[in-house]
Amino acid sequence: MVPVAVYPVKGLSLGGAVPLSEHEQRLLEQIEQALYAEDPKWANTVRISDPRNHYKRRLVKASIGFVLGVVLLMVGVVAPIIPLGVGGFVVMLAACLWGLSSWKRMNGFGGEAVAKPGAAPGPQPEQRRAGRRPSFMERMEERWRRRGEER
Repeated sequence: MVPVAVYPVKGLSLGGAVPLSEHEQRLLEQIEQALYAEDPKWANTVRISDPRNHYKRRLVKASIGFVLGVVLLMVGVVAPIIPLGVGGFVVMLAACLWGLSSWKRMNGFGGEAVAKPGAAPGPQPEQRRAGRRPSFMERMEERWRRRGEER
């Protein structure tokens, strides 16, 4: 069975780990046990895979898309086919944006930071946004934390 600490549950703003209640931990353990009983090979593959590999694959695909866009742009310029050149530029731009978003997420700069295995959790939302008004999700997470402390 996979320990719950290995997979911290994050809020939508990904500001920090949200602790699970005892009931939620039991439900998670039951789901994990059922998954292992149904398909242990797939469950083991999912458990040991690193999410950063997904973003690395996206970076490779974005690079290929960028090169394809450059080729289309050059063909459109050499053979005076303006729509092909514009299409190549659009493909280049889309590939750059897709690759940049993957790069940011893989390195923890974007909205969906990927935690490295064994790494400590990142700064709390209050520390990260010092001096700024917290977002809606951060306010909801704070209310949820306070609700859990009141019990």
